[in-house]
Amino acid sequence: MIPPNGTRGPLLDVRGLTTTFATAGGRVAAVDCVSFAVDRGQVLGIVGESGCGKSVTALSVLRLVADPPGRIGAGRVLFDGEDLLTLPEKAMRRIRGNRISMIFQEPMTALNPVFSVGNQIGEGLRLHRGLSRREADERAVELLGQVGIPSARQRVREYPHQLSGGMRQRVMIAMAIACGPDLLFADEPTTALDVTIQAQILALLADLRERTGMALVLISHDLGVIAETADRVVVMYAGRIVETAATVDLFARPAHPYTRGLLASLPQGGPKAARGTRLAAIPGVVPALADLRPGCKFRDRCADRFALCDGPEPPLIDLGNGRQARCYLHGGG
Repeated sequence: MIPPNGTRGPLLDVRGLTTTFATAGGRVAAVDCVSFAVDRGQVLGIVGESGCGKSVTALSVLRLVADPPGRIGAGRVLFDGEDLLTLPEKAMRRIRGNRISMIFQEPMTALNPVFSVGNQIGEGLRLHRGLSRREADERAVELLGQVGIPSARQRVREYPHQLSGGMRQRVMIAMAIACGPDLLFADEPTTALDVTIQAQILALLADLRERTGMALVLISHDLGVIAETADRVVVMYAGRIVETAATVDLFARPAHPYTRGLLASLPQGGPKAARGTRLAAIPGVVPALADLRPGCKFRDRCADRFALCDGPEPPLIDLGNGRQARCYLHGGG
């Protein structure tokens, strides 16, 4: 869909997305009125502590939240102008794994242990591209070579347990890019990998994006990875977006106390400087979603808390230059 002025809108435009889960204490919002956009070819980073809603946001866009207990309760997810939340499931299956793909967080559990990696890579090609099994197998060999797996013709016949963690992650990437997606979600793609393999995976994703022009949503708790990779950053806390900005601006001048706390917790001056130095930490823990009270969700951990923080929750305040922060330090009271 092309807007009336002739310019194309963002590839992905998420508006007011809310996803809830049934609990013993009632329904809680794991993703609470989240809005963001991803332009064609752009890398968007989504950061925050575990449990802040990063992964559920991605699963909600792809409509992979199990119902029950989860439910997408509100919002719109416009992909190339089409609302994914209103599509019949059959139409959604034509998009999922084809135009939008996802690298899941745990390759050992995401890969099926009883099928060879070649079979699993080829499944999407047979389904979405109509390739024969022989053609899909040949394409799987090519894809394994593209993602840097040596002896690809041998590896394509092997099973996930026969591969190292780094190789399994590369298989996940091969599966995700098999059909040439326009948009790729990468959920913690370097978790549990050693530093050398992490760098290789990030370089591989950057090279694929450069060659194919696909957009990338990179979900991570590692701010170093985000700084090196993303064009823009969304910071989430307790299911809400608390700050969004261009990567350069966010790292140079973080506007929300939570973002400042995350950046302060990074080792300063490299590994040698970090030895023997106690790292800064944000006090307290992320509140349980079932126990959230009115007001700013971060206030109990915030060094800048003042009376206004106990009132209504602050809105996302426009700071100019494409920046927003959910904090009364910037007005809005």
